[in-house]
Amino acid sequence: MRRSARLVSLAGGVLAIAIAALLLLPLGKQAARDANLFSNDLCIVAPATPYDPASGRAMLAPRPIPADARCPVCGMYPARFSRWATQSIFKDGAAHYFDSPLDLFVFLQGIDRYDRRYTPDDVAISFVTDVESGQLIDAEDAFFVHGSSALGPMRDADLPAFASREAADGFIRSRNGRVLTFMQITPELIQSINRNVPHRH
Repeated sequence: MRRSARLVSLAGGVLAIAIAALLLLPLGKQAARDANLFSNDLCIVAPATPYDPASGRAMLAPRPIPADARCPVCGMYPARFSRWATQSIFKDGAAHYFDSPLDLFVFLQGIDRYDRRYTPDDVAISFVTDVESGQLIDAEDAFFVHGSSALGPMRDADLPAFASREAADGFIRSRNGRVLTFMQITPELIQSINRNVPHRH
C-alpha cells in the first residue's frame, strides 16, 4: 500500500512540474521566433562592423575592408579578394563585407537569414568594386556581367562589376556574358548561379 501511495505522489509531482513548465513557456510569435533562432534557416555570423567616427570618413562612405572581416554568406575573407569585394552599409553606419557581388546579392535578398538585426529598409547603400579601377562604386549605378568566363573568389560563376556600360561591353567582348543593371538582377537569377549550400557557421 505504501508503494502505491509513493507512486501516486511521484506521479502527482511529475504532473505538477510539467504543468508549471508549460505555464512558464513564452507564448505567441516571439516564442515561435525564439524556437527557430538556431534552425538551419539562420546563419550565426559575426555582427556587422560598427561605424568608427574616429576614422574621419563619412558614415555612409565606402570604407577599407578589415582583414579579419568575414563574408556573412560564405565565411570567406573579403579583404583577400580586392577586385571582387563588396559591402553594404546600414543607416546606423554599421557594415557587412562580402567577397563578391554574388554574395552581396544573396545577402540583400535574404538579410534576415544572415543578420536579424536588420531589414532591407535598414540598408543605406551598397558598394561593389569596379573591376577596371579597383575603386568602390555605388552598386545601384554599376553594370554587372552575367554568364562570362570569369570565375569569382569561390572559383565559380559570379557577377563582375563595372563603373560604365562601355567597360562592361568591352569585358564581354573577350569574356562573353551579358550586361545587367542592379535592378535587372532578380532573385531567380541569383538562385540560378548561387552555389553556396545552406550551412551553419
